[in-house]
Amino acid sequence: MMQKLNDVMINETQSLKVLLLELENQHKNIVTNDIFGMEACVNKIKAANKNIAHMEVLRRKITENKAMGPIIEAAKNPELEKNFHAIKLLLQAVVLQKDTNELLIRQGLSFTNRMLNVLNPVREAKTYNGYGKVKK
Repeated sequence: MMQKLNDVMINETQSLKVLLLELENQHKNIVTNDIFGMEACVNKIKAANKNIAHMEVLRRKITENKAMGPIIEAAKNPELEKNFHAIKLLLQAVVLQKDTNELLIRQGLSFTNRMLNVLNPVREAKTYNGYGKVKK
């Protein structure tokens, strides 16, 4: 069982590395404003996520939906501990990269919306609300 678990964890580590590379590629496309490159990244990221989910299902079958921490401690296998630690580090890196990409996309959308409002302002008449503030 421990060997199967170790093999699944190694495959999961490789899948996480692929996802991290795709997210870094997406980051490069966001920074360079390559719209078609960003669009191409979407399917690759979806495929990497699907592969990670498959590995997660296999791991949960082996561990019978138990938490990994106690299983790793009970096994006292240094290779298993090393792989578990590597997966945790990769997951942190993936989450950080994903959050960075989302933030950059939001910034770009905010800037675009402000520029559109400058170029084509709202033409409605301004009205006052009950507090005396101008309603846009």
